[in-house]
Formats: sequence, C-alpha cells, structure tokens
Amino acid sequence: MERWVVSAKKADFQKIAMDFQIDPVIARLIRNRDVVEYDEIKEYLHGDLNSLHDPMKLKDMEKALALIAAAIKEGKKLRIIGDYDIDGVMATYILLQGLQKVGAKVDIQIPDRIHDGYGLNESLVREAFESGTGMIITCDNGIAASQQIAVAKELGMQVIVTDHHEVPYVEDEGGERSFLLPPADAVINPKQEDCTYPFSGLCGAAVAWKLICGLYRWFDIPQSEADSLLEYVAIATVGDVMDLQGENRILVKEGLKRLQSTTNKGLRELMRENQLEPDQINVYHIGFVLGPCLNASGRLDTAKRALEMLCAGDEEQAAELAGDLKALNESRKDMTIKGTEEAVQMVEESKLKQDRVLVVYLPDCHESLAGIIAGRLRERYQKPSFVLTKTVEGLKGSGRSIEAYSMYEELCKCKDILTKFGGHPMAAGISLKEEDLPAFRSKLNEYCSLTDEDLMEKVVIDIAMPTSYVSKRLVQQMEVLQPFGKGNTKPLFAQRNLKVTGVRIFGKNRNVAKMQVIDENGYAMDAVYFGEAEDFAAYVDNHSLMAVTYYPTINSYMGRDTLQITIQNYQ
Repeated sequence: MERWVVSAKKADFQKIAMDFQIDPVIARLIRNRDVVEYDEIKEYLHGDLNSLHDPMKLKDMEKALALIAAAIKEGKKLRIIGDYDIDGVMATYILLQGLQKVGAKVDIQIPDRIHDGYGLNESLVREAFESGTGMIITCDNGIAASQQIAVAKELGMQVIVTDHHEVPYVEDEGGERSFLLPPADAVINPKQEDCTYPFSGLCGAAVAWKLICGLYRWFDIPQSEADSLLEYVAIATVGDVMDLQGENRILVKEGLKRLQSTTNKGLRELMRENQLEPDQINVYHIGFVLGPCLNASGRLDTAKRALEMLCAGDEEQAAELAGDLKALNESRKDMTIKGTEEAVQMVEESKLKQDRVLVVYLPDCHESLAGIIAGRLRERYQKPSFVLTKTVEGLKGSGRSIEAYSMYEELCKCKDILTKFGGHPMAAGISLKEEDLPAFRSKLNEYCSLTDEDLMEKVVIDIAMPTSYVSKRLVQQMEVLQPFGKGNTKPLFAQRNLKVTGVRIFGKNRNVAKMQVIDENGYAMDAVYFGEAEDFAAYVDNHSLMAVTYYPTINSYMGRDTLQITIQNYQ
C-alpha cells in the first residue's frame, strides 16, 4: 500500500522565478529539495568547480599534507589501504594516481571481503610493516579502527586516516555522547564533530580527492590535474548512494562530463562490454550497469581486479578484465535472485513477517550478497532488514534501512551483543556470535518505535499539476535540475480524474504500456508506463478515471518531437 503525499514547502516562487529567470514550477521543485537561500539556489542552478569548498578547511588536512610531503622527501614507503566496494576502489585509485604524480613510493592493499573483512585489521597492519611500509594512508575506512591503528603506531608507522563513515561514540546514562577518534597522526573525515568543513556528505573517494587537491597545491601542480580525477569521484558518489546535494551534485555533474569522454582504457572497455556509448553515460548507468560490475569483483573475487582494470595500460588487458567483471556480475545476479527467493520464503512462512525489523539468517548465502538481499527485502516489505550469513568466525551480515529508522543509531543500542558493527543511518554491516542471533532480533524489535505509517511506502509528489501545463520549455528547463539521484530525486507530478484510453502493450517481457490520458477538459497527451503492463491494463479496464503520478519528457521519434508523460504510480 502506498501513501501519496504532496510536498507543501513554502517560498515566494514567483519572486524566485523572476530573479533566476525560471518557470515557477522549477522554483517550487528547487525548494522541495531544501535549497532555500539565494546563494544556495544560485549554486544549485549554476554551481561549477569554482563553487567547491577549499580542501584546507578539512580538519587535519594541513597536518596530513606536511606528513606526506616529509615522508616522500625521506623516501619512505607509503601504503594505501582501501576497501573492497566501489567507493573504496575509486578512493584507492585516486590516491594511487595522485601520490605517484608527486613522486611518492607507494603501493596499495585492498582487504579481501571474506578473509580480512571490512577495513583495517591487525594482519594488514603487520603485513604493511613487514614489507617496509613507513606510512599507512587509509581511504573509505579507518575511523573505527582505533585498536589496529594503535598497533601500527606501536610498530613505528605513521597513519593518516581518510574516511567518511560515522565517528564511533559511547553514550553515558544522560545520553551525552563521547566520540572515539583513532590514534592516527591525522584524521581527515568531515563527520568529525570539530571539523569546520562546510559539507559533511562526501563519499570516501571525494575525501581522498580533496587530499590530492591539497597535495597538488603543496607541490605546485595545477588544479586541472586533480580535476582530471573527477570521473572516479562521480562513480564513487553515485555507486555509494550518497545524497546528490551541495558539493556532491557538482562533483557528479562535473565528473559525468569527464566520464563521457574518458580516456581510461578499463572504463571504456567496461562500457563496451555493457553496450554503452561513453557520451551517453548518466547516473543511471553508473548506479545500475557499471557500478554493479565494479562492485562484483569485491563481492565474488577480489576488488584488486577492478583496480587492475582501471590501471590497465593497453586495450587487450583492459578488455579481458572488463569481461571478467561483467561475467562476475552476471553470476552475482543469479546468486542474488536465489538468495532473495529463499529469504522471502523464510519471511512468509514464519513469525518473522510480524516483526517491524526483519532479521533473516541465510547460512549458505555468499556473505557479499547479504546487503543486496537485505535491500530487496526492504523494498518488498518496506521494513528495515538485516541478512546474516555463516562464516568461520561467526555470523556476518548487512542491513538496509528506511528513512524513518537510523540503522547505525539503533545498532548502538545493541552493541553489547555485537562483535563488530559500523555504517550509516541507511545501511550497516555487523558481526555477532551465532548464539546471540535470537537476542539480536529480539532487541532490535523491542527497541523499535516505527509506526504503521512509517512502514507504508511514501510517494512524495512535488506538485499536483495538470498535464495541460506541461510544455517543451518546461521539460527543457527541468534539465538544469540534473543529475538526479538520492537526495535530488527526479521531479514527480500528479493529476487526478484522468481517463486512460488506447492501452497497447509492448516489449519482449510485455513490460511497457503506451496510451493516451485525457483530462476533464478534454486535453489529451501521450503516456507510457514501465512495469507490470498487464496489471496496469487490467486496472484501466476496471476504472473509468484514475489518479497518476508522472514525469514529463519529450519523445523524439523519426525526427518528430512530442510531449509525453511517464506514469510512475497509479490508483
């Protein structure tokens, strides 16, 4: 069941429209994305690389740059320790390229998901020491690795942390939080309580890129050299599902421009493997085509394979590695379907369905797929969902949440029965002993305060707007709102009392319906619906009038442009 809600945020839309020479509908859409102040609106509409914040505003940036510069001068060996997901791989690549550019003696290590687990562990620290490393630089991890960093310091290594995850904390009886920073020589993370950087929503690769921007400035290398790495920041920002607001939106917008003309042989071959034209690449292709291939190596093999593809020196090697990633992703898809079917069956045939927080144990599931399957459960049941798998060390799993439930904060309430955990409000990773599974499930649901309304899928409509208002000029103006994604969603309009006529079903899987919609005044417009087209057609047959949510587009066919709406929801 869906709950349709029309956004009712207020502003002087006529004045905004006049000041910025935009349609009042565009002004309302911008306000609905919580862009309010004059300067914010200006940045939203016209923001470019000049609008980005100075990397030196990040806490410990100057300290980190001085330490790295001294290490390079002394000929110390630097080791980058990244993460096995898309953000970690891109952050590792950015640091590797940047540090090599300034003459550093540097190598990389990416943990193995199964053998090492997430982030810095003691064996990786000792391995770095034994190979002669003088400085460890983490990326997309490290903020929660106090114990491991303490070991590195005892061994005489310097450690610089670059991360974007939540800073761990302990809470006293009065609810007062004390944040626990690792004992590194420098910690660069905009989520630190005393960091004055104006935007805290960067991904790990963006934080790494900021460090390289600072490093290039230190070594008098033009900023344009750092800007050439923006395509990797864009891939990571979208792939790690960060909010496309503030700086992130600019980073993705600028990164996409470079990605569409990328010279990276690995990325070009990966696009070719997926039948994509580089100049057509957008956020969707990163999130649902390229991103899953890049992530697949860290899930089913080693993330180093994705990194090797990015570093490939010739087309032949790049093509071979791109083909491997595509094949791994196809295997991942098949395994995900089977795991999801098993999880759904478990929920449907047990008392789990009554829980407000789902905790599903799939002992034989590949642990790298737990997060994806948890996401599928969340979509199906509109509930926070955890999927746990059996490993040699106990149970490991991932969770995916809904907007009304801060997963990381809720896990903090259960930390006494978890051996390890970390994450964001919307996603988390956990480890626990098998015997503690019933207590974990029980505690999560005991503490859960979600209401029935929270558990209903909410469809947020920007404007209740008649289709007769849609014009080519409006659709063209809407392009300025891109790129769309989490935190900057594609605009959604709605109209009631529409008559739907002439439904025709197309597509190999019969998942496209084309039709006309006619309003109460007889205004007709072409429309298309993607999804369960047979169900849609049956619904139309039984209802003379319908309410729909929609997104307007211009359909170009045989040299002719016509207005069309894409129906998203109906009732």
